[in-house]
Amino acid sequence: MTEPTFQIGLVQQACGQDRRANLDRAIEGIRQAADRGAQIICLQELFASPYFCKAVCDTRFAWAEPIPGPTVEALQPVARALAVVLIVPIFERRAAGVYHNSAALLDADGSLAGIYRKMHIPDDPLYHEKFYFTPGSAEGPAGGFGAVATRYAKVGVLICWDQWYPEAARITALCGAEVMFFPTAIGWHPSEKEALGGEQADGWETIQRGHAIANGLYVGAVNRVGHEPEPGTDGIEFFGRSFICDPFGRVLARASSDSPEVLVAACDRRRIEQVRQNWPFLRDRRIDAYGPITRRWIDPTP
Repeated sequence: MTEPTFQIGLVQQACGQDRRANLDRAIEGIRQAADRGAQIICLQELFASPYFCKAVCDTRFAWAEPIPGPTVEALQPVARALAVVLIVPIFERRAAGVYHNSAALLDADGSLAGIYRKMHIPDDPLYHEKFYFTPGSAEGPAGGFGAVATRYAKVGVLICWDQWYPEAARITALCGAEVMFFPTAIGWHPSEKEALGGEQADGWETIQRGHAIANGLYVGAVNRVGHEPEPGTDGIEFFGRSFICDPFGRVLARASSDSPEVLVAACDRRRIEQVRQNWPFLRDRRIDAYGPITRRWIDPTP
């Protein structure tokens, strides 16, 4: 991690029922990103399958796997051969009855460098994640968040619903992350797209660019594309728009809303230092005054 610059890549893809085909497409995207110079490459949330949380269905637990398990073991030689760091989102079976929405971090030698388990678990129409996933553990000095030192950079990972919480981004930054990845599966309910679709997608991008600005680091947000049906509903149309931005919030690369794409952008540690010098948000934090943030709500004083 001595070079001033490093390159990151995102693989935006559509997913079908054939898990092997999904994995093969991801590997092809990884190879394309590596050919373009990417050294750290992130796949989208639950990339190996359709987004299965659209319905409550206990047979879908059969898709869960341990870490390491078949998907990680298939990608370890890819990381090693290409000398790239991979962020590999997984439906993790940690134990009988304990399942997580996780991301395995593979270092450039193929070794397992770390595991992040999604901390914030949503429960919304067609996003029934509380049925499937146990939240990540809040144990440890960073409360379940953190950053992992890899060959090329110190990497933080937050998954989808985590992206809306400034507390999660701040703690990840305070752990030393130079780049923060947000593997995601977010889309439109087709009936809402015309009236609300633009604002929903803009809000999604804005909050993550805000994390880059507030914390002075690079952000890579990778989403899936395509309409995924679910019997009895109109399914979800995933809106893509994966992007990479710098510590000033400037978008360096952005994908379309409807096509598989691979994004690559350069990150410069000197840019992190420069932005933090001129926007010294970390310096001016009033850590002595933030105790109330740990409360669910602050009732007015009688």
